[in-house]
Amino acid sequence: MIMKGQKISDRYQIIKSIGEGGMANVYLAYDTILDRDVAVKVLRGDLAGDEKFVRRFQREALSASSLNHPNIVEVYDVGEDHGMYYIVMEYIEGKHLKDLIKKRGKLTLSEVIDIMLQITDGMSVAHDSYIIHRDIKPQNIMILENGLVKITDFGISMAMNATQLTQTNSVMGSVHYLPPEQAMGKGSSLQSDIYSMGIVMYELLVGKLPYKGDNAVEIALKHLKEPLPSIKDELPNIPQSVENIIIKATAKNPKNRYNDAREMHSDLMVCLDESKVNEPKITLPYPENVDEAKITKVLKNVEAEKKNETPSKKEDKEEIISKKITANDLKKDNKILIILASIFTCLIIAITTVVLLIPALTTSKEIVVPDVANKSVEEAINILQNEGFNVATEQQKISSEEIEFGKVVKTSPLANMKRTKGTTITLYVSEGDTKITLEDYTGKNYLEIKGKLEALGVQVTVEKKSDSKVAENTIIEQKPAAGEKVTKGDYVTLYIPEVDTYPDFTSGNYTYDDIVSFLEKYEVNVIKIEEESNKSPGTILKQSRSKGTRIVKGASIEITVAKRKEVTTPSTDKDKENEEKEEDKCEGGLC
Repeated sequence: MIMKGQKISDRYQIIKSIGEGGMANVYLAYDTILDRDVAVKVLRGDLAGDEKFVRRFQREALSASSLNHPNIVEVYDVGEDHGMYYIVMEYIEGKHLKDLIKKRGKLTLSEVIDIMLQITDGMSVAHDSYIIHRDIKPQNIMILENGLVKITDFGISMAMNATQLTQTNSVMGSVHYLPPEQAMGKGSSLQSDIYSMGIVMYELLVGKLPYKGDNAVEIALKHLKEPLPSIKDELPNIPQSVENIIIKATAKNPKNRYNDAREMHSDLMVCLDESKVNEPKITLPYPENVDEAKITKVLKNVEAEKKNETPSKKEDKEEIISKKITANDLKKDNKILIILASIFTCLIIAITTVVLLIPALTTSKEIVVPDVANKSVEEAINILQNEGFNVATEQQKISSEEIEFGKVVKTSPLANMKRTKGTTITLYVSEGDTKITLEDYTGKNYLEIKGKLEALGVQVTVEKKSDSKVAENTIIEQKPAAGEKVTKGDYVTLYIPEVDTYPDFTSGNYTYDDIVSFLEKYEVNVIKIEEESNKSPGTILKQSRSKGTRIVKGASIEITVAKRKEVTTPSTDKDKENEEKEEDKCEGGLC
């Protein structure tokens, strides 16, 4: 057990516990060297003596530390302190995706696509390195206030190319997102992560999980046998392209899934394009049925293990399956029980010793950082120095709606934390409310607005939407909406019309009827002009609006179409003579 105020490796001071998992506990800590808050994951004490778990824990660190992507939590440090194995990671102030689902229920389609694009983008980097997460679920995905997604806990990830490590048959991960092959006790692959991401996408859209049961085993068997409920039953208006992504990602047979996260990301990028939304329902090329004999074998193993389960193990299985399904692992040997009991007794003694000794060792050496919020810089410095702290010569500027300009907002380390005398304290001083209130930008030129926002430090993305009524480069929509506030580094999305232009109708690829049909959706009035030509009748000769000209709704265009030349019979000399005689008669008054 780790106590508040305890230091790990004489560097990371524990502030509080922020999470518990099957393999490790996570703490918010303060890095006394780099002066920043961090998350420290510590291998559970009952597992630290197990070589297999230690190897897996170290493997996590090596795998995760090689990944560098905005959507993956960064790993700073890995170490061991008196038999305590730990990983130091970026501390994220945000909510788990699971919390968002509980609060909101189902999300909007655009929100889900945005979240899944970020998840698949981050996982693409992992899959490029042949690293499998093996535990993708909303509880392992953080979302910040600005919408940025962070994938956490590569706790049971495995480098496929780490040949020095043997693959186990352990079935790990939350059962609600468990791929069928993992439920069968087989090894994981990149396609295993794809399945879990497909289940997450389903849950985000529908607001509930596809498979439910009275216990973990029942849910796992549904992953093996039952087809995924049709998302169209829940959301009839969802584009077929979106349902196709979920069908492909959650296929029972890994061969039918995407090869990796990058492939899934590519489909998500275009799934809302007009050309994609009404595509045919996907047909999977490989059989989806799971071998019944193998399922029966799994059931027998599970039943054998259930006889030996304690109540606490059954409770654990409601959320997480962490068991082996091979015959050897199902044997409960008395000798192992005796060894485990001895280890447990030793751990109790060690924990008791830590509980009693740590406070005694730390109380006399450390003092509490005073709260100097809402005080002037000069006053704050005097208070801190009188308590025995040093104060950094440079202050950090920070936006604050509550604290007036020039006064202290907070300190680092934070107020009420314990630190030794002489620790350097950094002051964060208010710049006032520097948040930017967004105006209504619709109808304005996006280049002008983009420049203004970027000059204020706001990140601007531009997306296109089909709209033939609005002038080119004009903003037709914005997110966040007018009146909302953003700060430096936040993202604003500006939507401008997708510009459709006239093709070259004279290229020989169009008939007049093709042109009328093409321009019908733009309500363009097509005027047909026929002109005699040596070319085949129906050939498009001219168009009044040239190729590349923007199509405007309600406009007109003249299309010149070739028609056959009229044939005239040449006059003979006799005909001319008769014509002259007729003319003479007329002149003589005889006509």
